[in-house]
Amino acid sequence: MHIACLTFDFDAVSSWIWRDQVTPTALSRGEFGLVGARRILELLAGEGITATWFIPGHTIESFPAECRAVVDAGHEVGHHGYLHEPPAELGSREAEAAVLDRSLELIAELSGSRPAGYRSPSWDLSPWTVELLVERGFVYDSSLMGDDYTPYRCRTGDVVSREGPFVRGPETELWELPISWSLDDYPVFEYTRRTGVLQQGLMNARGVLENWVSDAVYLKNNLASGVITYTMHPQVIGRGHRMVMLQALIGSLRDLGFEFKTMKEALEEWKR
Repeated sequence: MHIACLTFDFDAVSSWIWRDQVTPTALSRGEFGLVGARRILELLAGEGITATWFIPGHTIESFPAECRAVVDAGHEVGHHGYLHEPPAELGSREAEAAVLDRSLELIAELSGSRPAGYRSPSWDLSPWTVELLVERGFVYDSSLMGDDYTPYRCRTGDVVSREGPFVRGPETELWELPISWSLDDYPVFEYTRRTGVLQQGLMNARGVLENWVSDAVYLKNNLASGVITYTMHPQVIGRGHRMVMLQALIGSLRDLGFEFKTMKEALEEWKR
């Protein structure tokens, strides 16, 4: 079976605040995510697709009605930090645990259950992330890039040294549903500029669509089964011409015979 997961990181204003970009214009870019979310929910409903939304706790607190709409539409809600904090930047196991627990409570209040999945803001895990996720009963993570179509087990205790070989640590009960920057809308579409950083973005949507479909074609033609995960942000993919692209992507994947599932459903199918 070939499975496609459409996933949406509903960051809203949280990621801008984390980076201290809090002028009205910067925040308005995050607020556009509310417009984009409505458009995405309407499209998914029309296509009969359920997706996975990774929602920071800050978004849940700031925009409860919009987050409630995601749950009411039957989509899966995953953990995505509180203020879009990359775990690798939090500095300690205790600080990371506090962020995890804070948003776990908010997601449980929103959806009625604890999330099965976690996605690290900015896809940068700390040395403690996997252990903390296992301790809290998470079923899967979606932050690593060690494969592209095949779920695998997360590890702890890798040995990294400049003086000797890289040694893999033991596998855990936590599954990885791998991702890739090449299947993320943010680097190809979003223009960002701050001290020392210029991300051009603003690529032609037709070219991005061709890349995204081609990755699915490779999976279809070369593996008997697999999962392809697309990562999108309402404030990015929600622009008109990109929504046209998203609808075209859905049509192309259907033509290829892919089934659309939430990430939790995809993993359950993979394990069966």
